[in-house]
Amino acid sequence: MVIEKSDFTVVLYSSKHFEKWNEFVDQGKNATFLFHRNFLEYHLDRFEDFSLMVFKKLKLVAVLPANKIGNELFSHQGLSYGGLVFLPTIKFREVVGVVSSVLDYLKDNSIGFLEITLPPFLYHSFLSNELEYLMHILSATLTNRQQLSVIDYSSQLKIDRNRLEGYKKGVKNNLIVKEESAFDSFWNQLLIVNLEKKFHTRPTHSLEEISRLHTMFPKNIRQFNMYYKDEIVAGTTIFETEHVAHTQYISGSKKFNHLGGLDYLQCHLINEVFSNKKYFDFGSSHPSNDKHVNSGLHFWKEGFGARSIVQNTYKIEIKGNDGLNNLFV
Repeated sequence: MVIEKSDFTVVLYSSKHFEKWNEFVDQGKNATFLFHRNFLEYHLDRFEDFSLMVFKKLKLVAVLPANKIGNELFSHQGLSYGGLVFLPTIKFREVVGVVSSVLDYLKDNSIGFLEITLPPFLYHSFLSNELEYLMHILSATLTNRQQLSVIDYSSQLKIDRNRLEGYKKGVKNNLIVKEESAFDSFWNQLLIVNLEKKFHTRPTHSLEEISRLHTMFPKNIRQFNMYYKDEIVAGTTIFETEHVAHTQYISGSKKFNHLGGLDYLQCHLINEVFSNKKYFDFGSSHPSNDKHVNSGLHFWKEGFGARSIVQNTYKIEIKGNDGLNNLFV
């Protein structure tokens, strides 16, 4: 059976589509707030936006958050994940038509490669593994595989004794957890200092950027700080989506490690604040690339009952790729 590519029109995103894009993302079965234009555009100065919209006749059926470098397209280097966003009602044949039309568009615009980091299944509102399958059909190269540490609340493991001991220390020392709208204390006193000292790097988001993003997404970007006698000793920045609480940043004061601050804070978030979620995602423990794992950090996350899933990044060569033409028989 032949895919009718003429049914689809691919359009480069422009500001006139701002509202239509965001409305579609709100309904997407595999989208989160990271795909909203407000989030995508906070670092517009760092990336050449080349986001695409796919229409079937006059109806928007897919969007692709993306940036371009030379003749390569990425979805998306400024986000934790990307890929084509679809509505829950879309069927597989239509997905194939969308992907095929996007590849034709990229070829016509001299794009040689498309690299996509797919969102883990945790972030899907409905079953949505079509793109994972099509990466195989298109002979895409697996360029990166991240291991993420995740708690599944439907089959939650007991917290290890050593993590519970840290929690008990926090109780004994009268530590206090506060959710705060200001990020200054955590960023300046803990996060920036620790990242520079341990890894010679800085947070992905500047203080100004995370503060601005919080004003736009106050229900999704949340800051929890731990205090001992009015002094901040630990903190965690959470990116909250429909089913997942994701720890975007975690940091604590070495001076106050003996108080059990980080253990207490994570136990509080897991068992009290976000216990209504399906998953608690600690993210990866890779210091530089997917071939190495920070043993101590990974062990610490597993102590709370987290176990491993993977997140894949694929690279598709556009030229001469006709893998979808004979998919249906």
